[in-house]
Amino acid sequence: MDELLLSKIRLGAIAELLTAEWVTFPALLKSIGTTQGNLGSHLAKLVEAGYVSEEKTFVDKRPQTRYRLTPRGREAFKKHVTEMQSLLQRAE
Repeated sequence: MDELLLSKIRLGAIAELLTAEWVTFPALLKSIGTTQGNLGSHLAKLVEAGYVSEEKTFVDKRPQTRYRLTPRGREAFKKHVTEMQSLLQRAE
């Protein structure tokens, strides 16, 4: 299994990014329900692994950071889910 995706917060972020083109940091923060620092450190790990891309811009003169799932991240998630399904099948 993918060690990066065993974290509830990182898996939650990937799940949110699966269905959206881009998601802002505040939107992820609201949906995942953790602290800014905690989410920021988990997202940094996903960005470093190449699973998520990060874009920093300004909107109405205010900084905005948004994220999207990369093809590498999508494949890692699919593989992780397949491995979890296999584990469940072996348990039955």
